[in-house]
Amino acid sequence: MRAALEAALAPRALEVEDDSARHAGHAGARDGRGHFNVDIVSEAFAGLAPIARHRAVYAALGALMETDIHALAIRARTPGEAGTGTPP
Repeated sequence: MRAALEAALAPRALEVEDDSARHAGHAGARDGRGHFNVDIVSEAFAGLAPIARHRAVYAALGALMETDIHALAIRARTPGEAGTGTPP
């Protein structure tokens, strides 16, 4: 997941948290796919509405959305929004 996001969105910051253990026994977790939280900061989100940012994350993850991920919480920001400034 991390590699796919880094390759597609060149993030300045990326945190991926596997929250699957908290959902053990949940109907969606029974198929072996996980629950994740992603906090990503990328210039790629500049000018995009929140829904477009989420779509960019889903596109970057591609088939992982069908094979490894059951639920995904996304926080997608630009460097300016995250307080990290803009890249040189």
